[in-house]
Amino acid sequence: QVHLVESGGGLVRSGGSLRLSCAASGSNFSNNAMGWIRQAPGKARELVATIDSDGTTGYVDTVQGRFTISRDNARNTVYLQMNSLKPEDTAVYYCAAESGSSWYGAPRYWGQGTQVTVSS
Repeated sequence: QVHLVESGGGLVRSGGSLRLSCAASGSNFSNNAMGWIRQAPGKARELVATIDSDGTTGYVDTVQGRFTISRDNARNTVYLQMNSLKPEDTAVYYCAAESGSSWYGAPRYWGQGTQVTVSS
């Protein structure tokens, strides 16, 4: 069992930055692929960024160049640095973990989510 807790969300103006954190417990964190998924009101969930156990990263086109996913295996934490935020980035952001080392799009574990609101 993996327990994920997100933090770092909040209200920021367009063009600003936030860093989300996701602390994991209950597993050998370094062996899990991790991802950030967001859901805006009335919209489907959207995969934002992923990072495999070997550090390979992936991003949705809409955040490429603005967001950076990273992980600190010593701290059992994954981060999402979000720069140049836009109102359309407003959503609840969820941290998720695969049971394996690569991201396959079927995360087994989810955090409770953290709200990010970007004002124009």
